[in-house]
Amino acid sequence: MNTAEIISIGDELLIGQTINTNASWLGQEFAKIGIKVKHVTTISDDAAEIKSAIDTAFDRNDIIVMTGGLGPTKDDITKHVLTAYFNSELIVDEAVLKAVTDFFEKRNRPMLEVNTLQASVPAVCTVLPNKNGTAPGMWFDHKGKVLISMAGVPYEMKAIFTDYALPKIKELYAVNSLVQRTVLTQGIGESFLANQMADWEDRLRADGLELAYLPSPGMVKLRLTSFKGETDIPLIEDYIAELLHRIPKNVFGFENDTLPDVIGHLFKQNKLSLGTVESCTGGAIAAAITSVSGASEYYPGSLLTYTEELKCNLAGVSSETIKEFGVVSSEVVTQMAEGGKKQLGVDWCIAVSGIAGPTGGTETCPVGTIWIAIAGTDRTVTKCFQFGDNRERNIQMSVLSALNYLRCELLGLVE
Repeated sequence: MNTAEIISIGDELLIGQTINTNASWLGQEFAKIGIKVKHVTTISDDAAEIKSAIDTAFDRNDIIVMTGGLGPTKDDITKHVLTAYFNSELIVDEAVLKAVTDFFEKRNRPMLEVNTLQASVPAVCTVLPNKNGTAPGMWFDHKGKVLISMAGVPYEMKAIFTDYALPKIKELYAVNSLVQRTVLTQGIGESFLANQMADWEDRLRADGLELAYLPSPGMVKLRLTSFKGETDIPLIEDYIAELLHRIPKNVFGFENDTLPDVIGHLFKQNKLSLGTVESCTGGAIAAAITSVSGASEYYPGSLLTYTEELKCNLAGVSSETIKEFGVVSSEVVTQMAEGGKKQLGVDWCIAVSGIAGPTGGTETCPVGTIWIAIAGTDRTVTKCFQFGDNRERNIQMSVLSALNYLRCELLGLVE
């Protein structure tokens, strides 16, 4: 497999003044043709740093793509460093000079001497035209490897790469279409997931596939990748089928699915209705459900019962139950879910009560304690979750956990 390295040049990238979107975009483009980006290097506008980065990149990769440092000002030194690196000299490229001249004439702007210098390129390079700017891209062949230098302005770089560099790369290297599948999981942490599926992962990697864990609060994405092209699709599907069989409670979707989308599909498919009764999440579950277009077909509304008084008056929770067990308890969320189901006239109801934090916790009920109840057609189930001490994450994880708990109960996966 051929490999690539991206070298991004610019002090503005190093100090965080500019986000390096070029590297991300190039990585995606290389992945599409089965060329793996092994390294991304960000360096300053310094001749010694640029030379050192090129030396290192040529030692370990087949293709080097450099972005930045090709402007007309004195701090843009990349072209001069490349000229010296390849023992060449700068010459005026007449086609580039005409393109630069036309660029300024079309915009009715004066062309300065520094702009004219943009037409000077190393004699040994192949020019890659820049239809959106004045700094041309440059292609260098070097001992069986390639270095491509392009402007750092994203829309200029993308056009140069797509229109001129990419076709040459495809001609020179054997490329395959990238095959990827993303499996979405909820309710299991990255380390627990890796431990539980260790044998599965070992076999997957032994078969030449790659696996990436992509965690975020409340969920983990598993990305399965093959650089061999479509021939590996059946193999990937077999591994996904095994994953579904082994952790059905945790796998809720694929690619760009969301839990609200999945829930909406299940309720539409089964012609069921859903309501919510929320306390600590403050309407976040309702917001997630209604983020899906057409949610009104199965979701008539919710009860936001942040206080004990409203839990009793709106959701029918007994004040005696609150006194005996506390608002954050299985008994209270059970009554919230069952009362909400009745009040809203729905087939199913989610209820949640907990301590989102950062204050309000006790020794027996610390911050991050969340009780969730699901009242369905024939039973009510409850579960206690213990999250962390960050309010925003606790709410986010409560929403995801409640929706996945509902999914599991709908599919008969809750014991």
